[in-house]
Amino acid sequence: MIDKTAYSEYVNKTVPKTQELKTLLTAFITGGIICMIGEGILDLYTATLPMLAQEEIATLTTITLIFIGGFLTALGLYDKLGTIIPITGFANSIVSPAIEFNREGVFQGVMSKMFDIAGPVIVSGVTLSAIVGIIFYLIEVFA
Repeated sequence: MIDKTAYSEYVNKTVPKTQELKTLLTAFITGGIICMIGEGILDLYTATLPMLAQEEIATLTTITLIFIGGFLTALGLYDKLGTIIPITGFANSIVSPAIEFNREGVFQGVMSKMFDIAGPVIVSGVTLSAIVGIIFYLIEVFA
């Protein structure tokens, strides 16, 4: 049996070293570019659809970013970006398994595997939203 010190030394020798500064800079730049794209889409919608309220424009922007994330995943480009931004990453987590299991057919593959990763997030979000909504409703009624 190997002791903890020897194992730690072995792990330190074999694990590849990360370049933290490079990783941080890449994440900062990539995240910043995605945010700039989002702001550009928001500005475009604001300029071209002045009749919409700001909340509606923000919703359109969110939908557009989700679509772009899913589309880039379908083209095989999303993983090359190396991002895990929540809004586009959510689209990636739905589209990626759907593409992977496409060969098994629409029902057995795409529809059954599409929510393997995102399903628990959706269920948790809906459930917690309902619980919070009930709590706020009860506070309003009994306050």
